[in-house]
Amino acid sequence: MREIFSFIFRYSQWLLFAVFTAVSCLLLFSSNPFQHYVFLTSAGGVASSVYRTTNSITGYFALREINDDLQRRNAELERELLGLKAELQERNLRIYADTMKVDTVLSRYSFILANVINNSVNRPYNYITLDKGSADGLKPEMGVVDHNGVVGIVNVTGPHTARVMSLLNPYQPLSCKVKGSEYVGSLQWDGKDYRTAVLEELPRHVVIHKGDTIVTSGFSSAFPQGVPVGTVLSSKTDKSDNFYSIRVKLFTDFSTLSTVRVIVDSLTDELKVVEKDISQPKTKMQ
Repeated sequence: MREIFSFIFRYSQWLLFAVFTAVSCLLLFSSNPFQHYVFLTSAGGVASSVYRTTNSITGYFALREINDDLQRRNAELERELLGLKAELQERNLRIYADTMKVDTVLSRYSFILANVINNSVNRPYNYITLDKGSADGLKPEMGVVDHNGVVGIVNVTGPHTARVMSLLNPYQPLSCKVKGSEYVGSLQWDGKDYRTAVLEELPRHVVIHKGDTIVTSGFSSAFPQGVPVGTVLSSKTDKSDNFYSIRVKLFTDFSTLSTVRVIVDSLTDELKVVEKDISQPKTKMQ
């Protein structure tokens, strides 16, 4: 108690000054309307500044919670978007498959829908990887097409993935013909441009025009006859050669491949047996 009285006595002048100042301000602002208005305005401004500062501080500490909530919402939206894309993709693929099954001539064929998960177009030997494999029914030597035309042929399968030898591979020749003609040639990529390939071995007497459609010949179980391949860009022959060399613009845009159909031929196994027997004829003792 003695220390308190000592403190008051020591600072009595300052305390008395503070009391007089407070009483003076109270009398000034309470009895004069103008000063009262100024006081309220200033006090309101100070209070607003304090509130804004407090809100900024508390808002800053709440950012982490807000950010976490936004991340959760974004994740949910992303899952919904992927689901919608997958549903749309499946519907589109079913439409493509249905359009391929319209022709009764193709009744022996069915289709496995797959997505491209890896692809190359500018390498000397190009391959495509699919998200379907042997567990889904894929086997080597099955043809692959998209909604535009020929893509390639399956050459390696795993349980859940498969590698396709792209048409943009010199080791992947394709038996083709000019639509409306029965003369067959061999189409092969020459490594120059992923948009074109070269069709050779067509006899010189075959009539060919720029813009003619090139289709598969059907001389293999990989592709049915008449699958679109491309159109004739130009043709040339050497005087010493009896065959055309035709530059073909491919229908398939290999730089934008996303979904494909793998062709399943129900007669593949039977054809292999029959052709094996033909290639190895048996002699009969008489």
